[in-house]
Amino acid sequence: MITKNDPKIIRAWTFYDWANSVFPLVITSAIFPNFYEYVTSHVTTETGDKFIGNTITCFGSDFKNYDIYSYVYALALSVVVFIVPVLSGIADYLGNKKRFLQFFCYLGSLSCMSLFFFSRDHIELSFIPFITATIGFWGSLVYYNSYLPEIADNDNQDRVSAKGFAMGYLGSSILLIICLIGIMVFKYEETKLNGVVVATKGFFKVKYSFLLTGIWWLGFAQFTFRRLPNIIGGHSENKTKKGIFTRGFKEIKLVFKDVMKRKSLRRFLASYFFYNMGVQTVMVMAVLFARNEVYWGQGETAEKLKTTSLIVSILLIQFLAIGGSFLFSFISKKIGNIKTLGIIIFLWIIICFCTFRFVWLPLHFYFIAASVGFTMGGIQALSRSTYSKFLP
Repeated sequence: MITKNDPKIIRAWTFYDWANSVFPLVITSAIFPNFYEYVTSHVTTETGDKFIGNTITCFGSDFKNYDIYSYVYALALSVVVFIVPVLSGIADYLGNKKRFLQFFCYLGSLSCMSLFFFSRDHIELSFIPFITATIGFWGSLVYYNSYLPEIADNDNQDRVSAKGFAMGYLGSSILLIICLIGIMVFKYEETKLNGVVVATKGFFKVKYSFLLTGIWWLGFAQFTFRRLPNIIGGHSENKTKKGIFTRGFKEIKLVFKDVMKRKSLRRFLASYFFYNMGVQTVMVMAVLFARNEVYWGQGETAEKLKTTSLIVSILLIQFLAIGGSFLFSFISKKIGNIKTLGIIIFLWIIICFCTFRFVWLPLHFYFIAASVGFTMGGIQALSRSTYSKFLP
């Protein structure tokens, strides 16, 4: 049995946010989308990199590089949708959700490291670690978030959830800054003469960022794994593993029946389905939108400005999200979680409309990025704690 509000357990739990938040920042938001867009639109020649267009061939068909990226990400999330409910039912039955958390953590972190081998020439194979990393990240969150009502009571869940997201925003920002220093200061460059490398400069390749992301995620997660209890909800050694998948389905069926009896919980989940769809779409596609829809100028200088500006704006989002998570947590204590979420969702609607209607220059994008960061911290932290409070 876990003692609620234990500072050591809460600290260990929030450290997993510190560990795994590098994936959505470095892989899905900042470095990998820019790397992917550049690699799939340029080829290396003896005189340097040459732009060849945004069309790539995948499984014999031609796609825009940003289109296939969104399709692959959607495929990865679809896999999560189908496998995680059954696996969570099995974890509930056996009472060993920590083992499932570890499995998805290791899957995600090792897959991040495998992105080091991403290549346009083998685009189909190169997308596999991106898919498994996405599955690992979202799969682990299911088990990680489920600890919240067990480690904190209702009065503290908003604060603890906000602390977790704040830790994630801060930790991921630190790693991103480390990666940017490596890319900008120690960037690896080759000088060629008649097609032969005659000199090199620096040692840090962009792809090293993916290695660092996996190592960071895997390494800091060990602090969480040492502190969190292994067995929740019973003693797994007394439960048979025969027909375990059938029992997993039965657990989900029981949960579904219970949810349908709870009007408030049912309404919240239906609402969350729609507003979170919008939030996740904005977060995943923001960089590709800015690269292709915002006018940054023309030429190689403009291309460098674009990449640098986008990453700086992402860092701005991260730091503003820290403040947003604590501010909206404070507001929720005054007016309640549902009303606070309603305010945040209204702000998101305004942000999306203004982006569609008015954003076409860098200055516009910076303003929208700041607004997204502030509201992102609040909606993520409060969504997690609100759902936790609805659970019996």
